[in-house]
Amino acid sequence: MLLHIIARGKIGRSPEAELVERYAKRIAWGLKVSELPDRGGTIPAPAQTPVRTVALDERGKQLTSSEFAEILGRWRDDGVREARFLIGAADGHDDPLRDSADLLIAFGKATWPHMLARAMLAEQLWRATSILAGHPYHREG
Repeated sequence: MLLHIIARGKIGRSPEAELVERYAKRIAWGLKVSELPDRGGTIPAPAQTPVRTVALDERGKQLTSSEFAEILGRWRDDGVREARFLIGAADGHDDPLRDSADLLIAFGKATWPHMLARAMLAEQLWRATSILAGHPYHREG
């Protein structure tokens, strides 16, 4: 299954970009990162179908890493070909996008800069795929 991060804003050369790249290299599944301008631009059409869309949103579910891995594993096993992860700009997502998403997730109740959220998502994708592969990276409890 292709993991596709679609993020608003250009990450450029930054400490956050280094973190994204570090985790992206570890992910054995297909991974694609698309950047959109802070405003405007078009979310790219899915590369493969069926597809699931996950929006990172402060109103989303707060999942444990194991719960997140379980969802990705279920989608993979059900034949989902692409999981798209949308990260908004500073003002987040609009209501129509939130309403159309298959899943809303939040990284806690705190507000995170969207560039840091991208690095956190890359780490969680690495963690989830490592859990599914039986890799010892993740520790429960």
